Amino acid sequence: MTTIVIIGATSAIAQAAARRFAQRGDSLFLVGRGAARLQVMAQDLRARGAAQVQTLTMDANDFSSHAAMLRQAEDALDTIDTVLICHGTLSDQAACAQSVELTLAELRTNALSVIALLTLFANYFEARRVGTIAVISSVAGERGRQSNYVYGSAKAMVTTFMSGLRQRLSKSGVAVVTIKPGFVDTPMTGSFRKNALWISADDAAAHIVAAIQRGTAVAYVPGFWRPIMWAIRALPDVVFRRLAL
Repeated sequence: MTTIVIIGATSAIAQAAARRFAQRGDSLFLVGRGAARLQVMAQDLRARGAAQVQTLTMDANDFSSHAAMLRQAEDALDTIDTVLICHGTLSDQAACAQSVELTLAELRTNALSVIALLTLFANYFEARRVGTIAVISSVAGERGRQSNYVYGSAKAMVTTFMSGLRQRLSKSGVAVVTIKPGFVDTPMTGSFRKNALWISADDAAAHIVAAIQRGTAVAYVPGFWRPIMWAIRALPDVVFRRLAL
């Protein structure tokens, strides 16, 4: 049995991953903004086989609440084996381009709040010299594109921060797993036109749970995004600027 904290637990991908953890008999501590949704989710996970499920309502942008959340999670689970950070928003690039305030708010949610949480959990696991830190970043962070560069910048910041943590914590036996999904069909992307590159939240969760179990350093979800993003990164800037991406 593994004890797992999931932050942003009511997101579609997090819910799908939690169902897979529950089926293994893991113990879960769910953190999210919607108390009612967390309770419904907890009941479902108990029915699916979770050893225990406890919940906490928290806004990840309230940095002052992070330390208390970690203490409550540890009290509930006795010890924490894994943290999976899933929260975030899909930025409206056109609106951000017209608003400094909105741009900074998106960076706070998608990057700074994640980094604040990572700092606390890194110290927690480093002191115990064991554990797994997993964060959902994105392939959008690999190269800035006109269609989503605010969101992509936030994810790039998270990916770089995770890279530094991975190097630091490798000496302590702590696994740091950066998860880079491509297109995932969720309520957040409901208005997008779908094609063969899209996968379901449950398929994404299967890849994520496997990556966490293996301790994969950087997991592209699905794996075909690795060569795709290599090709995009390799494009000369003079060519890349002409593309409608």
